[in-house]
Amino acid sequence: MTPGLWKTVTRFDRARIHPWMALRNALGVALPLAAGALMGHPGGGLVAATGALNVAFSDGADSYTDRARRMLSATLSCALAVFMGALTGRLHALAAAEAALCAFLAGMMVAVSPAAADIGNVTLITLVVYSAQVMSPGQAAIAGLLSLGGGLLQIALSLALWPVRRYLPERRALADVYAELARIDAVAPAGDAPPATAQMAAAQAAMEALGGHRSLEAERYIALFSQAERIRLALLTLSGLRAPELQRVLALASEVLKAVAHSLESGRPAAVSSASTAEFRALVEQMRRRDSDPIVHDTRWQVESLAGRLRSALDLTGHLTPEGVREFQRREAAQPWRLRLAGTLALLRANLRIGSAVFRHAVRLSVCVVAGMLAGHLIDWRRSYWMPMTIVIVLRPDFATTVSRGLLRLGGTLAGLVLATALFHLLAPGVAVKILMIGLFAFLIRCYGPANYGVLVTALTALVVLLLTILGGAPGEVMVARGLNTAAGGAIALLAYWLWPTWERAQISEALAALLDAYRAYFRAVSSAYLEPERSFAAQLDHVRIAARLARSNLEAAATRLRSEPGSPHSRIHAVDSILANSHRFIYAAMSLEAGLGRGRPVPARNAFRVLADHADLTLYYLAASLRGSRIAAADLPDLREDHHALASSGDPTVERYALANLETDRMANSLNTISEEVLRWQ
Repeated sequence: MTPGLWKTVTRFDRARIHPWMALRNALGVALPLAAGALMGHPGGGLVAATGALNVAFSDGADSYTDRARRMLSATLSCALAVFMGALTGRLHALAAAEAALCAFLAGMMVAVSPAAADIGNVTLITLVVYSAQVMSPGQAAIAGLLSLGGGLLQIALSLALWPVRRYLPERRALADVYAELARIDAVAPAGDAPPATAQMAAAQAAMEALGGHRSLEAERYIALFSQAERIRLALLTLSGLRAPELQRVLALASEVLKAVAHSLESGRPAAVSSASTAEFRALVEQMRRRDSDPIVHDTRWQVESLAGRLRSALDLTGHLTPEGVREFQRREAAQPWRLRLAGTLALLRANLRIGSAVFRHAVRLSVCVVAGMLAGHLIDWRRSYWMPMTIVIVLRPDFATTVSRGLLRLGGTLAGLVLATALFHLLAPGVAVKILMIGLFAFLIRCYGPANYGVLVTALTALVVLLLTILGGAPGEVMVARGLNTAAGGAIALLAYWLWPTWERAQISEALAALLDAYRAYFRAVSSAYLEPERSFAAQLDHVRIAARLARSNLEAAATRLRSEPGSPHSRIHAVDSILANSHRFIYAAMSLEAGLGRGRPVPARNAFRVLADHADLTLYYLAASLRGSRIAAADLPDLREDHHALASSGDPTVERYALANLETDRMANSLNTISEEVLRWQ
């Protein structure tokens, strides 16, 4: 086992320990069991308890709205899976087809979000388990309703015991960085660490924890940190130069940075006076009038670059306030579904092709689940549904997670069986004690399970044995069946990945280049629609938009695999996260431009827009070529900041389309400049 894989297997992430969440989840599991035992219906209590346990895996520490929406989706999906699985359990061919379809859909959910993928997997596991039961239609309906009730109880407990705000550590770390940047006004003495070094290191550690998150909010935090790195470099450069305007420039920059820091701390929008903004622009124009002096020209370029990054930081911070989040959601909802950046239907549509890593994972998962179900029927082991269930749990899109889960699944199952055996022999527990023990193991699963998968499997195995003995099953029989089926399912999952692996170290550069190529094609179509308003580009835009979504989805899947693959350099992972976060800003600006085609009257194309579009196209071309091995220098790239200044200075800024283009191309120039720095460093 390589050191990287061993680290993945043994990692214990203390940041993911949530005792209060675990307590409410444990109550949600134990209460239905207790109610069922008191009412003389332990089977009904068991079904409701498993429904609550399934939904508990969708709980979290995010907002009421997001958490309720996610947990309700899990509740409804699992209740439907209970009903459909129990209804078709005696029809083996129909149950296998049903499981194959559910497995494919669960695999495709990887393209949507980790939370959607988790719900898909839990739903699939529920379907597989209840497909092994034999129930009448009436019994299947009752079981589905009991599962629904258990899930709703878990939701009620989750919403009643709201803990803390999400991303609070990341907000504080970034606030410290921006507050410290606001104090930079001179070059540090020789021998001293550069200003804000400690704060940048702390923020870097906080951002690393967001690397696996694919929410828009997480990407904005990563992008905000990326801007902080470049603002710091610009401030240090400017503080060593000499120009009459620089002292005031640094003072105005400090004002903006303090506003960003305060916004991150308080959650309220950053307040920067319009007078300060106007003064900053006036200082830049004052320097531009002396641009013939090479020193002044370089200084002015640095100041304009700093101004763009400060605007980007303000924009990002604004989207991280509650008001900003609501405004973004309102704007997204107002867009046609195909133009929504996080649209589920658009993502799935883009990934329904063999070139998608998500599609390949969905096919692999579907085939393996059916193989596990067929193997269970052929071998005729008791409780053979544990075999396909193990396949669902172990098989992941990436190598490291699949192998580590396979090893931990086998080791954790063995440890859990030993633990359950010891408990039964030492305690000989009655029903009340069993329910208390089940509550304890549910607490361990939700509190410490996210920190290490081995802990989760050990506690889950003991919990399952206890649940099945509630109905009078023999502990020894349950343990043997669990061990045999888990070993077989884990072996099938590992064999499938061995036969059809995906290695990222040699492919990540091409995945990045493919993303930039797809974004280049999309922006070229959008800019052509502005430059030639008499032509229709609807069909072309639809085609390139789907291609861009597919490229992004493939890169996100590749980044997830790279992060857990043995031997992946940390610098590469950080660069991919930064490029992804900043490419998000570029493509959102491009999509905002496309959305603008549907409103406002067409106006004559400005030559400055044509120049900027050509230069953005050339920048993306050079960056993709660099990622494929060509040697590109910073001097080869166009000056997009100067192009944007020329664009903003042309045309009537009160015309709707001109104003929109001015705003969105500013974001594009900033994001492309940031991506350029990351790609050139990649070389």
